Amino acid sequence: MKYAPLNLGRWILWSASALLFVAAPHLFKGGFALTMMTQMGTLIIFALSYNMLLGQGGMLSFGHAVYSGLGAYVTVHVLNQVGSGSFYFPVPLLPLVGGVAGLAFGVLFGYVTTRRAGTTFALISLGIGEMVFAGVLMFPGFFGGEAGISTNRVVGKPFFGLTFGPALQVYYLVAAWCFLSMAAMFALTQTPLGRMANAVRDNPERAEFVGYNTQHVRFLQLVLSSFFAGVSGALSCINFEIVSAENVSAIRSGGVLLATFIGGVPFFFGPILGAIVFVFFVVALSGFTKAWLLYLGLFFVLMVVYAPGGMASLILMQLRVLRAGRWRELAVPYALAALAALVALAGLIGLVEMVYRLSEQGASSVLTALGLSFDARSAPPWFAFAVALAVGLGALRLTSRRVGERWGAIQADLQAKAAA
Repeated sequence: MKYAPLNLGRWILWSASALLFVAAPHLFKGGFALTMMTQMGTLIIFALSYNMLLGQGGMLSFGHAVYSGLGAYVTVHVLNQVGSGSFYFPVPLLPLVGGVAGLAFGVLFGYVTTRRAGTTFALISLGIGEMVFAGVLMFPGFFGGEAGISTNRVVGKPFFGLTFGPALQVYYLVAAWCFLSMAAMFALTQTPLGRMANAVRDNPERAEFVGYNTQHVRFLQLVLSSFFAGVSGALSCINFEIVSAENVSAIRSGGVLLATFIGGVPFFFGPILGAIVFVFFVVALSGFTKAWLLYLGLFFVLMVVYAPGGMASLILMQLRVLRAGRWRELAVPYALAALAALVALAGLIGLVEMVYRLSEQGASSVLTALGLSFDARSAPPWFAFAVALAVGLGALRLTSRRVGERWGAIQADLQAKAAA
């Protein structure tokens, strides 16, 4: 019998995650924060399920919202049947209904899509996504057309005193399913199937040579991914109490793709970070500016160009320096680069917001930011923001060069010590 030592760090990390889920509503109080955290929980499950395809299996899908959306549609019908008294089903277990529905559609569509890999798989998934979206609009009897299907989550008998009417109870329901789904998907990465999905991603020819059917591996990975996508869709149905064609649209599929890439495809916790940032852009930033989509697009482009591994890669890059106790050498260069980036960002935001304000018919040209008011039709604000952008970019170029030099020197020193 082989002795397996206890991975203390992993236990601490998962325990801290569970504690954060419990304490988050008490740390960030208010209805808006609660709504945003609830949406973060559902998107975390959705992004992790997507990364089972892309990050672990190497399958780029443009139609993953199909499984989440159809799971949500089945859930909303079951919830309405429970509300009408046809039968009883506990609300906390409804995500299982969405998961099973997502799994069933994963079996149906996955049999077709996983017969090919690479670009062909991506295009087939896009075609199926568009086909399902068109079907939702063509059959309003089941899907409700463009208006969708509304429901009421407060149905049946209270579950241990919980009615799931208050937003706090919905948050804890989403948090519980999010934590369980995270643990289950992480456990799947440690199974033989998870390891073979990595092998098929990296070298499908060698995987076939050792006796594995790569199509079967891709199919099983997609089916399991569809289950968790369906769980996410069911939680979204419970939270918003409505399911519409948007749930299966290409916009939603593209959104989870962006969130996963921003967080970091090669890492398990990358999609978690990406989901948090993406919801911040969609929910929080959209309440302050109409240009939030532009900012999201610019942020995505910057991440792809300068940090292809996502936010997770940037974090992990610092761990080696932290372990060596050399982070203080980077503190000043990092601070100067951050200051330059803030100046450039302020200039960019000012210019973008003035352009948006002038493009709105009938809107006042006066903008207010940080207690300061300025007229977008006058020249001084344009000049000031343009100078801030130019100065910030110039300073950022110089400071980033200094960061690179200091970073390279530290890495070379660490490699020399490791070789010795």
